[in-house]
Amino acid sequence: MAATDKPTENTPGKTGSDTAAEASLTALQREGLGQMAWMSAAMTETLAALGNEVIQFVSARIAEDFKTQHALLNCRDFAQAQQIQAEFLQKALEQYAAETGKLVQLGTGVMNATVPKRKKDSGPV
Repeated sequence: MAATDKPTENTPGKTGSDTAAEASLTALQREGLGQMAWMSAAMTETLAALGNEVIQFVSARIAEDFKTQHALLNCRDFAQAQQIQAEFLQKALEQYAAETGKLVQLGTGVMNATVPKRKKDSGPV
């Protein structure tokens, strides 16, 4: 079949429903890309930074989990296990609080990249 030939219902291995499905998929892909055209480069970069931050945080928390599990497996008594767990919980609370602040800042960056900046001399919206 030449590059300029259009697939037809008679194309070997193709049915009318296959070509209709391909046309529908192509239309959906075009529509999806059209919807993304409003995303600015700044917004895309900020969303990427947000995703990167979440991945780094989860990675750090998993490392803390492994470190705590190792310490628990090597502890000698119940009091030491309680101390390890208390330190784990304290560090987790501190890390989650700090991460929440970072994510709020990054989320604000996404909003700032999405919503056009208002001029100082403009009136209330």
